[in-house]
Order: sequence, then C-alpha cells, then structure tokens
Amino acid sequence: MAKSVNRVTLIGHLGRDPQLKHTSGGTAVANFTLATNDRYKDKDGNWQDRTEWHNITCWARLAEIASEYLKKGRSVYVEGSQRTHSWDDKQSGQKRYQTYVSATDLVLLGGDRSDGASGSPRESATDQNFPGDEPEFASAGASEDPFEF
Repeated sequence: MAKSVNRVTLIGHLGRDPQLKHTSGGTAVANFTLATNDRYKDKDGNWQDRTEWHNITCWARLAEIASEYLKKGRSVYVEGSQRTHSWDDKQSGQKRYQTYVSATDLVLLGGDRSDGASGSPRESATDQNFPGDEPEFASAGASEDPFEF
C-alpha cells in the first residue's frame, strides 16, 4: 500500500468559546469552530472575501488547555488530522456525517479581536472582517449531539 498523509494546518479565529465535556471514561473533549478567510477576485475583477468554518475537536490535556485559554475571536494555529464521524439521526433514521479536525497541536497567536492594544501581533494588513454568526458545530444533527458520552 502506498504511503498517505492526513495532516491539516489552520490559522484562524475562534467563532465561539470551546465547549468542554468529558467522556464516560473521564477523558476531556473540547469542541470549537475556527474561521479562516481568503480573498479572491471574481469574474468582474472585484475583490470578494470568503470565510470557511472548520469544526475542531481537542482531546485529553489539549482539550483542557483549549478550554482554559481559548476564547471567541482569539487567533490560533491548529494542527491535526481530518476525521469524519457518522451517526443515525433519531428523528429521520438517516445516516448523518460530520467532518472535523482532530487537533494534535495548538499555538495561541496574539490576543482576541476585542483587544484594543496597538501593535498586537494579530493585527496585519491581511486581516479580514470576522463574521460573528458561525454555523452550529453539529448542524447536520440539529438537536442531536454527534459525540454521545
């Protein structure tokens, strides 16, 4: 079998504070959304901004660190691997899927976007507007928690 790689590297801003839970075995799990932005020219030559939302899951000590230090708007570097979780929707009986990044490393970058300090390392000419209405972490499951503990 040929070698393969499943590695995700993201730098973005948290859409909400991490939600910390524990498995029945006591392992900490933290979930949050991360927004990444890019800018491109459309067919008419006008600049357009595009925001991509990523679901992030941290486990064990990394989950506890994320819960303690990360807050909505905070800039963070995340490294991990892409995973897909599936479950049966209890209302419709359909199979549901959710793709997320299982984080293996976090690096806190600068402060949050509400900081007023000048010269902050998070400030740059390439910063995009940060929308405040990120999608729900498990929008495919509506009222269900895709990670049952």
